[in-house]
Amino acid sequence: MKYRKFFFIAVLMFSPIIAEAQCSMCRAVLESETDQSAAEGINNGIVYLMAFPYILIGGIGYFIYRSRKKDKSI
Repeated sequence: MKYRKFFFIAVLMFSPIIAEAQCSMCRAVLESETDQSAAEGINNGIVYLMAFPYILIGGIGYFIYRSRKKDKSI
């Protein structure tokens, strides 16, 4: 059970690295340039901004789960 949690957390931590989060308009404008470093920077920024709401919601969900579990054990 402990390894399953570790594997799940590791998959969630490394999944934004391989995600491509650009919208079609951003991709079209950035791919027309010869230098691809700007496109990579924009993509990394989008993924970075996308991760924090999921982390916050996950933290709140964990807090609620933990508080309900404590209440049931008492």
